[in-house]
Amino acid sequence: MMRIYVNGTPHSVEVDPSTPLLWVLRETIGLTGTKYGCGIAACGACTVHVDGQPLRSCITPISSVSGKHITTIEGLSADGSHPVQRAWIAEEVPQCGFCQSGQIMTAVALLEKNPRPSDADIDDAMSGIICRCGTYQRIRRAIRRAVRNMAKEA
Repeated sequence: MMRIYVNGTPHSVEVDPSTPLLWVLRETIGLTGTKYGCGIAACGACTVHVDGQPLRSCITPISSVSGKHITTIEGLSADGSHPVQRAWIAEEVPQCGFCQSGQIMTAVALLEKNPRPSDADIDDAMSGIICRCGTYQRIRRAIRRAVRNMAKEA
């Protein structure tokens, strides 16, 4: 039995210690916002935050996050009101939407670390998240918009 904290809620899970965090989130806890893309941490669709740091959940064994705090896309806000989520909607970023939870979670981590990123900072942080639809310019615009939204709210 392992204990994890997901979006502020404690969960005791009884799974094989090698079970990837992604499957615990989706199958055991029922949070399906985090997506399975490649299973080898190459695409980033499965990105969540563990103790505030972005992490690829498809290759992370549940045993390595026991006792830690995990934030999924569902945990950013109950109603889509997080500044990055609002910017994503305003810039109409998603096409197929498959990579979007990983993109948003990565963008949030970037802005928590660097609240005024340059375009190069944005490109560097987001380079590991593959968008099959190629909405990279909209993603950059959305991050810029989120920066402005967050500055107004501060």
